[in-house]
Order: sequence, then structure tokens, then C-alpha cells
Amino acid sequence: MTSSLHTSALTSLPLLARGKVRDNYAVGEDRILMVATDRLSAFDVIMGEPIPGKGELLTQMALYWFGKLAHLCPNHLTGELPERVVHSGEAGQVLGRSMLVKRLKPIPVEAVVRGYLAGSGWKEYQDNQSVCGVHLPPGLTNAAKLPEPIYTPAAKAAVGEHDENITFERTVEMIGPALAAQIRDLSIAIYKEAAAIALTKGLIIADTKFEFGLDEKGALVLMDEVLTPDSSRYWPVEGYEEAFRRGENPPSYDKQFVRDWLEQVRINGKPWDKTPPAPRLPQEVITKTAAKYREALERLTG
Repeated sequence: MTSSLHTSALTSLPLLARGKVRDNYAVGEDRILMVATDRLSAFDVIMGEPIPGKGELLTQMALYWFGKLAHLCPNHLTGELPERVVHSGEAGQVLGRSMLVKRLKPIPVEAVVRGYLAGSGWKEYQDNQSVCGVHLPPGLTNAAKLPEPIYTPAAKAAVGEHDENITFERTVEMIGPALAAQIRDLSIAIYKEAAAIALTKGLIIADTKFEFGLDEKGALVLMDEVLTPDSSRYWPVEGYEEAFRRGENPPSYDKQFVRDWLEQVRINGKPWDKTPPAPRLPQEVITKTAAKYREALERLTG
């Protein structure tokens, strides 16, 4: 692994935007260099401390999945080496943690698929026995496997804002019935295939979110990251049953470790209010989080 990179600083390309994790640079009019930094966000707030190696692990995992799922949907990869589009002195910021991708027209919908009841879905189910307008059977408990995966979209928010859970009907209003249905059906198909692959490696993908864009011909393309621990809830099979029986959250390979620490931290005797600045992460939390990301990739790719 290279040294940690909290924020990239390339001068050879124009900066387009900094997201929670990725810094995007323009490569001509038709391509984008996506640099996955080691930043970590929790509760939509970016932490001040990087997680060493995280950007490389995310990139390797996304490339693994783009390869596995290419037969289901075209993706945004160009196949070109990212380090070739920057000055040689800046290659260290790019190597192993970047993707050179096609520039697409992004669709403002987060395509969320849930195979298990967890997180905000579990909270919503307890309130009204449904998630994002999808009615579910009574009597389900935390971390329960759903009878069938459900599509529960969200509206993409600006950096620092919370994505907003919406109904499928709302996505129809936003992008039209044909595209909304295509994204829903494709997202569920991708999730089912990925979940089956992950299960053979001893991993449960509880839920995930995909992002799509349209190319110059109007074709739907899978973009951004795919099935990383930042965009998906991964659980090891061996810890699931026991946690489920106890009604607890199963151990996970995402940033849940950081979230749990942030939930119990006290600032001047009060809980953190989940607004910037974030509390300073202790070294133990950083080290354990880095190990979780690494283990997820190693289990998946062998």
C-alpha cells in the first residue's frame, strides 16, 4: 500500500469536484479521472483522519465487480491506465487508487437494493411496516432476510447533505417511467448476481446502492463505485446467525465500526450532533477500520 492520501492535489488536470471519498478531474471533454482517496465519511460528515489504504482497496473491489457484472450492464470504465493522463511526478497520487472513466450524464437517483432489513430500512419498518413505500410482511426482525430483494431508491444530495429515501413513484416523476423501471429491474438483477457470488466467499451483501448515467447515445451505464464496503453492507456469514437470533446488527465490513464509535463518543459530556467538524478518530478505530476493508477484499478476491 502507498502512504495515506486524504486529499489529492493534481495540477496536471482541472478539478471537477470533490465528493465524500473521490476527487474527480476532467480529462478532455469526454473522460474523468476518479481518484479514490483514503477519506472516510460517516453520517455524511467527512472525518479528518484518513484510513490508510482505503482508496486502493475500494478501487480494487470496484474493478473486481465491474469485471464480474459486465455481462449484465455496460460500465463507465475506459480500460485506459489512469497514471498515463497525469504528470509523472503526480502518478503516486493516482496509481492503484484511480479509474479513468467515460463522462456520462448522471441520473439523480441512488439505486438502493435491500436483501436484508438493516439500518434506516429497519428503523422505517418499525414505524410503518414498509421501506420507501414498499410494504413488507409483519413480524420481521432486525437483520432479517427479506422474502425477495426490494428496490428502495434515494434522491442524491449535495455533499454534506443526507440522501433522501424516496418511493419508486417519485423516481418515475423525476426521470420517467421507462428509465425508472429499467434502473429498478437492472439494480435488482445486479444485486442478486453479486449476492450469490459473495455468498460463495462467505459474505452476505445485506444492501447496496448503485449509480447510473447515460452515455452520448442515451444508453444506461453503471458508474461511480460498485459493491464496495462504502456503498454496501457486507456481513460475514459466520457471525450472522448468532447476531440475528439476538436481534443485533451482525458484524460488518463497512464503516459501521466508525459509526458505532461516533454514536457513543461524548464531546463536553454530550453526544456528537453529527455535524462538522467530526470528532478526532483514535488510532485504534483507524487501524481496525483499515483491517475491516482489507479483510473484505481478501475474502472476496481470495
